[in-house]
Amino acid sequence: MRTDKDGHAAHRGRGDHGRPGPARPERAGAGPRRGAADPGAAGDFKHVSLELGGKSPNIVFADADLDAAVNGAVSGIFAATGQTCIAGSRLLVQESAHDEVVGGLVELAGTARMGDPMDEATQVGPITTPTQYAKVLDYIEIARQEGARLVLGGKAADRGGWFVEPTVFTGVSNGMRIAQEEIFGPVLSVIPFKDEDEAVEIANDSRYGLGAGVWTSDISRAFRMADRIRSGTVWVNTYGAVSYLASFGGFKDSGIGHENGIVALTSYLEDKTVWINTGAPAGNPFVLR
Repeated sequence: MRTDKDGHAAHRGRGDHGRPGPARPERAGAGPRRGAADPGAAGDFKHVSLELGGKSPNIVFADADLDAAVNGAVSGIFAATGQTCIAGSRLLVQESAHDEVVGGLVELAGTARMGDPMDEATQVGPITTPTQYAKVLDYIEIARQEGARLVLGGKAADRGGWFVEPTVFTGVSNGMRIAQEEIFGPVLSVIPFKDEDEAVEIANDSRYGLGAGVWTSDISRAFRMADRIRSGTVWVNTYGAVSYLASFGGFKDSGIGHENGIVALTSYLEDKTVWINTGAPAGNPFVLR
């Protein structure tokens, strides 16, 4: 399995002694070169699994438990410093609950303890590489230039190293780059919506379709939203739960294939049909049997 987040995928070529490489390559990553994820696999007609990132919507309705939703929003984007493929980097909030949710979000996210990721007390660690660190800061500047309103963070942390403060922007429209492009860092875009239809429209207005969250006390709404959102996983009143028993994969540009669950195992298998004649007469050789 090859994992990267810079969109660069090398040609696997052939294994030792001219033998083919992996029978079924698997790759996790993101970037504009997704079509060239494994040219070696394409040349050999190999089946592949590609997990190519996301821009997941975390949707909060006014009838939800807002304290739980705020907690889930913070976990969805700031856990692992936003450096997860399923990061809930777009927070869609129903207009009537917008100010309350944003207030709670800023208060809770502002308490995050930054530090050494090996320290159990740390809640937000550093960005993984200097290149990615610069990219995250660039996107924060892009958000400012596009007219988003900064309500938390927005700069490198004053502690040395590759730390970026947990950052929240409001006043974001879904067409802005920070709402469309995977940042892979602790940057959250808050986008208001009026009703279910608009929430679905915004959620699906993305090249990605890996994960989504729905926060509501209306179970019928939860099922309607789960049915209409184009993503491989939908969490209801929670965010980011995973299990080796449940399949995990994405729609659209988030990739093809699945990890975990029975479907992941069967994807490594190929069907074969075997016919055996146990003694019946051969019959007319010019007629297909």
